[in-house]
Amino acid sequence: MSGETDLARMIATLRPEVRPGEFVFVTMDEVPSESWEAVVREDEGITCVVARAIADDQGWRYDFVAGWITLQVHSALEAIGLTAAVSRALSDSGIPCNVIAGYFHDHLLVPLDRLDEAVRILQALSSAPG
Repeated sequence: MSGETDLARMIATLRPEVRPGEFVFVTMDEVPSESWEAVVREDEGITCVVARAIADDQGWRYDFVAGWITLQVHSALEAIGLTAAVSRALSDSGIPCNVIAGYFHDHLLVPLDRLDEAVRILQALSSAPG
């Protein structure tokens, strides 16, 4: 099932949805058996996105606490411009954004204290005239 590739349609149907919880990035040598939300292998180590409570329970160090926004539009992996449009809208307001692309949706991790503002910006982007 391929996703949407038309940028105007993707933006018009973003439908940002907040995943409940607080999330952090931790780095380690091996993927933990505990619940993780995302994993990226890099030459320097493994980066895991986990719930903050798990990191706290395990004593894992982190320095960025994020809120998680899922864009409900099913964008194709080969789609052009969605990440740029979303990150531009957030960066224009000084909101950092870490993007994780899944097969069906894009996921944005933004500073927890700016989560509501980020959602409002994405909703405004989605409702702006093309």
